[in-house]
Amino acid sequence: MEVTGLSAPTVTVFISSSLNSFRSEKRYSRSLTIAEFKCKLELVVGSPASCMELELYGPDDKLYSKLDQEDALLGSYPVDDGCRVHVIDHSGARLGEYEDVSKVEKYQISQEAYDQRQDSVRSFLKRSKLGRYNEEERAQQEAEATQRLNEEKTQARAIPVGSRCEVRAPGQPPRRGTVMYVGLTDFKPGYWVGVRYDEPLGKNDGSVNGKRYFECQAKYGAFVKPSVVTVGDFPEEDYGLDEM
Repeated sequence: MEVTGLSAPTVTVFISSSLNSFRSEKRYSRSLTIAEFKCKLELVVGSPASCMELELYGPDDKLYSKLDQEDALLGSYPVDDGCRVHVIDHSGARLGEYEDVSKVEKYQISQEAYDQRQDSVRSFLKRSKLGRYNEEERAQQEAEATQRLNEEKTQARAIPVGSRCEVRAPGQPPRRGTVMYVGLTDFKPGYWVGVRYDEPLGKNDGSVNGKRYFECQAKYGAFVKPSVVTVGDFPEEDYGLDEM
């Protein structure tokens, strides 16, 4: 097969190898010599250039020729977009050897030794007093969290279990129900109010992540923050959901 002309100075080909099961799509200059081409393929397949045997396949996966002239230009072969260059490794490596990262020896360092290094991210954060090493900011965050918790606790104390209530969450219509639980939970920090809605407008049956906080039918239970709960004389409203 002869080359009658070149449509572009570069060509996009697929690279496969006898050492792995995947293919890579790469673009190369047609002016590369085969020796230079092999050097670039080292970074793709992991084989040493001196241990490579190259085969050129067409888009139909038919073998065109071997790329065996080291000083010949890549463009002197019938290579075109969509062709595949297959690298046969003769270094003695096994199939998949470069894919199994579990066999790669990993560098490990103890926490004590890492703390002693001056060029680590941890050392930089300590010197710059950033993140968790900013004691002033951390103290402020802890104080704000404590304040929020105390505010929620005060609000929660004013919500007796068994009371009728109305829930007004941002972006949602008012919902009425009965207070079934008030206190801390395992699923999220802070104080929460468990409400049994009058209609199936909730998200659960009074349990979250396998732990039960109160009893109700499925989709009638919900947990909301004390700040959105108002207790009072709220008679049941008929939303008409039972007719749907």
